[in-house]
Amino acid sequence: MDYEHIVAQLSKILSAKRLQHSVGVSKTAEKMAEFFGCDKMKAKMAGILHDVAREVPVDELLQRAQAFGIVVNDMEKAEPILLHASLAAKLAQVKFQIHDVEILQAIFLHTTGGPHMSPLDKIIYLADVIEPGRNGGNLEELRKVAYIDLDKAMLMALDQSISYILARGGLLHPATIEARNELLIKKCTPTQHTI
Repeated sequence: MDYEHIVAQLSKILSAKRLQHSVGVSKTAEKMAEFFGCDKMKAKMAGILHDVAREVPVDELLQRAQAFGIVVNDMEKAEPILLHASLAAKLAQVKFQIHDVEILQAIFLHTTGGPHMSPLDKIIYLADVIEPGRNGGNLEELRKVAYIDLDKAMLMALDQSISYILARGGLLHPATIEARNELLIKKCTPTQHTI
């Protein structure tokens, strides 16, 4: 399926606001991918499809995820909205015929992040946070850093997400903590130079 066809299909299943957000994420991801030397089309496709399951009613997410054979953990049972990312990856594959593992993984990780994130994973996570339709917080600073240093921007975005979740007394997903810790360890580990 080509991009325009996907947008046309999404316009039938997403609200105008959600579609506008997805287009914003897609364009932001494509721009970031070009800047960081990643595949622009993969970024564009992951961006447009990342929220394909975001408007599935929360009380249906668990059932739909299980119907697709998605393994659901206790965290996701307690906070079913987290399942929209894994369900989106599955829908991208089944409904939109996306079989590229990198695109599917970027969609899967766009909400919680996780360990061993690829540059594309980071781009989609960040594009979801900084796309032009978003406002509030320290987004202007984050938008600047996102085009300079992906890891630094990821740390900023993860810290912002964790602070928000803690402020409302929510559960912290282990994948988010793993993503943050891995970035901090990488930041603190001296670079090894070989001669």
